[in-house]
Amino acid sequence: MMLRRGFILFLPRLVGLVVVACCLVSIVYMLACTPRGDNQQLALPRVHSPTAKEGYEAILQEREEQHRNYVISLKKQITQLKAELQGRSEQLKNMQDQYPDPLDIRLHHSNPEKAQATLLAFLRSQIDKAEVHSGVKLSTEYAAVPFESFTLQKVYQLETGLTRHPEEKPVRKDKRDELIEVIELAVGSLNNPEGDSNAKHRVYTASDFVEGIYRTEKDKGTLYELTFKGDTKHQFKKIVLFRPFGPVMKVKNENVNMADTLINVIVPLAKRASKFRQFMQNFREMGIQQDGRIHLTVVYFGKEQMNEVKSILENTSKAASFKNFTFIQLNEEFSRGKGLDVGARFWKGNNVVLFFCDVDIYFTAEFLNSCRLNTQPGKKVFYPVLFSQYNPSIIYGHHDSIPSLEQQLIIKKETGFWRDFGFGMTCQYRSDFINIGGFDLDIKGWGGEDVHLYRKYLHSNLIVIRTPVRGLFHLWHEKQCLDELTPEQYKMCMQSKAMNEASHSQLGMLVFKQEIETHLQRQKLSSKKT
Repeated sequence: MMLRRGFILFLPRLVGLVVVACCLVSIVYMLACTPRGDNQQLALPRVHSPTAKEGYEAILQEREEQHRNYVISLKKQITQLKAELQGRSEQLKNMQDQYPDPLDIRLHHSNPEKAQATLLAFLRSQIDKAEVHSGVKLSTEYAAVPFESFTLQKVYQLETGLTRHPEEKPVRKDKRDELIEVIELAVGSLNNPEGDSNAKHRVYTASDFVEGIYRTEKDKGTLYELTFKGDTKHQFKKIVLFRPFGPVMKVKNENVNMADTLINVIVPLAKRASKFRQFMQNFREMGIQQDGRIHLTVVYFGKEQMNEVKSILENTSKAASFKNFTFIQLNEEFSRGKGLDVGARFWKGNNVVLFFCDVDIYFTAEFLNSCRLNTQPGKKVFYPVLFSQYNPSIIYGHHDSIPSLEQQLIIKKETGFWRDFGFGMTCQYRSDFINIGGFDLDIKGWGGEDVHLYRKYLHSNLIVIRTPVRGLFHLWHEKQCLDELTPEQYKMCMQSKAMNEASHSQLGMLVFKQEIETHLQRQKLSSKKT
């Protein structure tokens, strides 16, 4: 495909070169035929000289020979260019026949048979382009596409994240269906071998399947290699299958105007006035100054620190001339689900995008646009995977000082992790939230309410957009797991607390801190002796 596109770009230049060559022939011919100046004029024989006639004939013959040589030389060059152009055209045609353009497949909709043949040729070409029959040269060890292995019951995977395990049963239906289909197809191929159909063959079943490996090249397809038991202990049957990916097809092309799309940020809160002050600094810069299409709803539980929180909100309102906020106070025990539910239902304006947020979240103006673009009433809800910050005192413990908050917001494995087990930060239209039934208000305290809402959306016909986003951060804070939590909630809280502290290697450095210090002391003593 790259070669074909390169040649298509080169073709106009080649045609231009031929045109320029023809122009040069004309120019040279004109220059050659133009009489020379007085200083360059050949010495002609005198008119009355006895050799005048012979001299003129010799000069004319010489010039005619020169012109003929010029013309022959340029004709050869033009012939060579035409031959090269013809060769390039044939090469392009052969490439088009071997690797049909996906656009051609789409253009043949009026001729189904031709479209089907073209598509089949394209899918077969995917096998040739993929790393199936032979290897390809790779620049580094990181460029290799690893295989994952599977059996009838389990999948063994490298990219586990935080919610998946190195060994697990396929949870997603599409993954289960994919592997079941591959095994069934392989069994069918073994039971219907090509060749002599009258010969007796062993009947294979799924129980004969030993193991398989598979990997996906995103632009070509998925390769499967399956191993089955053979006729004896040390004999095996191997089936290689390939699921080619089809050409990219345009589904939609539309303009999206978000100029008037308001976001209502709902924050449930109890105490934590200092964290709220930090949150409002972020809200003022990103929400008010940069975005400007935003409303803030604070649902406050209890009365402790309430006046301080209201003062922070009012000071921000005066300093930024911001009036789009609502403060709701509830005299009851803190419940995140209850606070978000009350805040969502309190809104009386037109349908609005709701962003359920916590006070320890940092967001950018770009994220607010992602929130708008990935929600659609009656169609889509947005569940971003945010980047959770590790404990800065551990990350930057070896530094002279801890960097500012903005400098800490770097997406690296040493600074944090994708919080793919969390479903609390979400964007959806208020109409979808109301129609789905809102939060389960029987859930008290920390955790559980967000997963319950997430499952409601999964069980509906709405599209759930789940993706990591670069503009949404969970800021580190010391987590307290209260005794009042249920056993399940307490377990979830402790798991979250453990994940928040540091990376695997950083925690290892803490565990082996004494051993490392002893080693350094020995090295110091050894250097003194020498």
